[in-house]
Formats: sequence, C-alpha cells, structure tokens
Amino acid sequence: MPEETIFTRWRSWAPQLQSILRLVTAFLFIQFGTAKLFALPGPLTHGGGAVPVGSLLWFAGVIETAGGLLLLLGLCARPVAFVVSGEMAIAYFHGHAPNGFWPVLNGGHPAVQFCFVWLYISSAGPGAWSLDALRRRRSDRS
Repeated sequence: MPEETIFTRWRSWAPQLQSILRLVTAFLFIQFGTAKLFALPGPLTHGGGAVPVGSLLWFAGVIETAGGLLLLLGLCARPVAFVVSGEMAIAYFHGHAPNGFWPVLNGGHPAVQFCFVWLYISSAGPGAWSLDALRRRRSDRS
C-alpha cells in the first residue's frame, strides 16, 4: 500500500477546495450585482444610488445577483457559471478594454478574474459542497 504524503492528502481535498473557491467567488460576485441594483453594500455609479432600471448595467446586475445566488448554492452551477463567465467577458471588452490594454489600469481585473474562475467552474463543476452534488448523491441512491 502506498504511503500517504502531505501531497496526496492535500490533493484529496480538491473537491472541497473547489467548493470554497465557488462560495467565496460567488459571495464577491453577488456584491457587484447588488451594488448595481440596490446600491448595497454601496453604490458603484459616480452619482451614487442604483443604476437605471432597464439599462445595460441593470441587466448585468440582475445576471450577477441571480447567477451569483445560484452559484453560491451550487445549483445548476455548470450552465450558470458558463453564462456569467460570458457576461464577464462582455463586461471586460465592452466596459473596460476601451480604456486601455492593462486590466489593472482600466479597472477590468475583477471582470477578467471572474470570467476565468466561472469558466473553470463551468468545466470542473461546483465541488463537493453544492446542491448539485447533493442532488447527484440522492439520484445515485435511487
């Protein structure tokens, strides 16, 4: 029997750490949506307050809030993560890239990071601690 090392033990935690990555990222992602929709935890606009209903930023806020909540729960995580990854790519190229090449200078670094984390989750799944995993375990028992 092969000896367990710290590396094999650490690797065995990958599904749980995947869930932690999803949970923390979703918590941060929701804040961008609620800031747009409700100015909570604070406004993102220069004038303060929420963005106008029906505007492009309002639709982005709806996607970020609803998608973030589903991702926080780990419910329908793969398709939702794919959709919000695409939304973040659009947000970057539409709202940030015209202001310069470097994401750290054009304010687009959160959009880039969210885009690739959600793309990863859409491929790898939500991890062990998710409603999707719970539903899968229950269907395997039946």
